[in-house]
Amino acid sequence: MTQPSDADARRAAPPVLVYPDASLTPPPMDLYLRAAQSAREVARVTVPLRDAAAIEVPAGHILRLGCPEGPQVGDLNLFARGDLSERFFSGKTRALHGTHVSVGDRLWSCFPHFRPMATIIADSLDWYGTDADGGSVHDVIGTRCDPYTHRLLSGEDYDRCCHSNLTRALAAHEGLSLAEAEAHVHDVLNVFMCTGFTRDSGRYFMKASPVRAGDHLDLFAEIDLLAVMSACPGGDCGAGHSSDHAACHPLSMTVLRPEPQALKGWDSPQRNGYASGHGA
Repeated sequence: MTQPSDADARRAAPPVLVYPDASLTPPPMDLYLRAAQSAREVARVTVPLRDAAAIEVPAGHILRLGCPEGPQVGDLNLFARGDLSERFFSGKTRALHGTHVSVGDRLWSCFPHFRPMATIIADSLDWYGTDADGGSVHDVIGTRCDPYTHRLLSGEDYDRCCHSNLTRALAAHEGLSLAEAEAHVHDVLNVFMCTGFTRDSGRYFMKASPVRAGDHLDLFAEIDLLAVMSACPGGDCGAGHSSDHAACHPLSMTVLRPEPQALKGWDSPQRNGYASGHGA
């Protein structure tokens, strides 16, 4: 195809942020951090390696996603407790905050609910930043490893992909069939995973996560949550996924309850106020 004479001028158009930083009301981080200082553990589950687990998190509590033993990434699904139709919206979270999330960023729910489900208030890997390859941690780019893509690419079945792990854990917690639960499993927050896009071709890549034993990501629950997390079969995702070859470790999910007075003046956000007329 012949390049037009004004090709350079077209390419020189300045980029414009789709959602400028000032568009969002900032979360009350000082309040959240003060609340975290008084928080005490009230529940904990272990996420077994190459498996998943679920835990309920009341609004106003803190969910700590932890790496207790060794390098391991996790795939997180979030739901409004009691309403599986309200779930984490990774695409809009990415559009509002960027490809990777950290302290001060919020995890948003899907339409028509569309409100903050959780706010990140602590991240022991926030020092990592962006590396020389363009990689960062905690991405909202990837969808989750799944048996369908694995079958397409390898011709083999593998039942411990994150998609399947999340399906089993959700089914067990909610008393659903696997088919019913699978319909609710959605694109994830890749906790601790180090990813980016190659500069030459724009391809999604992963590399060994910098996570180590003791690292954690803390989420303040803006609404009543059901959290379901898979310990990825890729381990630290430094070589591959969707197999039993990688060294894997368990993860943990811990619920912390702040003192009630520490959240004085805070209210759980309401569902989005759009009237849903859609021009009809």
